[in-house]
Amino acid sequence: MSALKVISLFTGAGGLDYGFEAADYDTAVALEIDPRCCTTLRANRPWPVIERDIAHAPTAELLATAGLAPGEAAVLIGGPPCQPFSKSGFWATGDTRRLDDPRATTLEGYLRVLAEAHPRAFLLENVEGLGFRGKSEGLALIQARLEAINAAHGTRYRAHIATLDAADHGVPQMRRRMFVIGARDGTAFRFPRQTHVAPTKALPDDSRPRHVTAWDALGDQPRPDDPAVHMAGKWAGLLPTIPEGQNYLWHTDRGGGEPLFGWRRRYWSFLLKLAKNQPSWTIQAQPGPATGPFHWDDRRLTMREMARLQTFPDDVAIAGSLADAQRQLGNAVPSLLAEILAREIATQLLGAPAGRDAPVLAVRPAKRPMPPSKDIAPVPARYLALRGRHAAHPGTGKGHRAVARPTSRLPLAAE
Repeated sequence: MSALKVISLFTGAGGLDYGFEAADYDTAVALEIDPRCCTTLRANRPWPVIERDIAHAPTAELLATAGLAPGEAAVLIGGPPCQPFSKSGFWATGDTRRLDDPRATTLEGYLRVLAEAHPRAFLLENVEGLGFRGKSEGLALIQARLEAINAAHGTRYRAHIATLDAADHGVPQMRRRMFVIGARDGTAFRFPRQTHVAPTKALPDDSRPRHVTAWDALGDQPRPDDPAVHMAGKWAGLLPTIPEGQNYLWHTDRGGGEPLFGWRRRYWSFLLKLAKNQPSWTIQAQPGPATGPFHWDDRRLTMREMARLQTFPDDVAIAGSLADAQRQLGNAVPSLLAEILAREIATQLLGAPAGRDAPVLAVRPAKRPMPPSKDIAPVPARYLALRGRHAAHPGTGKGHRAVARPTSRLPLAAE
């Protein structure tokens, strides 16, 4: 059977595409505006890449580059930039501009290509904030556009929506994202069941494998000699004083260290350190000097380590500096999760035969035994001046940048 053809929008470093590739699809055209991501794509795969803003990329050009006519593409995939819908915006201010944000026009661009290319199926990925209760204008827009597309073209697209945690599907990273999937002929889509479970949530008779750990993904990686992974900045000396699996909250009046910070006064990723026996926390796309997750050896993660946690194929190298790699990988969909969804789309919506039992990109258990955690270091004297009574964060939407308007209750940053 010839490969199923994909039109890829907002391709980034290719996280979705590598997953679809593993499920026997072929990216017929990739659209991406970031030149660093385009360099990465061109260096790793022969996919045709259009380096342009979607607002200036006619659907006809996408189809021509892909060698497809309207209706011939198997799947349209993409994750429009998520900043207008991100959880961090809610945490900082209790609100965000969402559809009033100019970056939200990327969602309109995706829907325009869907309307004009009318592929057999589509997958749209975004942060779970897209569907927060009372904040779901983005989902309402998608539903309204699908109805208009169906009325204009006689299609039967329906949105099937789920928020998935990548760790629940074998990815060595806790990463919650929303997926919207639909078929042109209206066939219902059933999202795959959770295959892995956290040890703390497993019932005694639960036979499912436990979450894949950071050690499973990284345990065979050599110790890096790249100076770029060394910690720098104001807080570099504090990271060795935090146990693995903890963050700055260790140094609050509710933690086990020194009372240096107020409870939940900083983002969850501040001085966040991986635990070898757990999945990684979400790889962040905005690398600050104190923004984790960091390696349990008190350093930054290498490009390959971040790619491993994102389940990219090992033959993929990310172009640019370590910070460039983190931006590209932090914005990506874990490729294993994309592969699992791609296989379900193929069998449920495209009539393809069931494939292999185990995904190509599945992470195998580590062969080396997991070493014990190292002892934490004492707090350097220069930080002890911060000791004292620090007020806890007053709650979502009540921080120093909050706007004075009522908001619905949303999860705290550490939840």
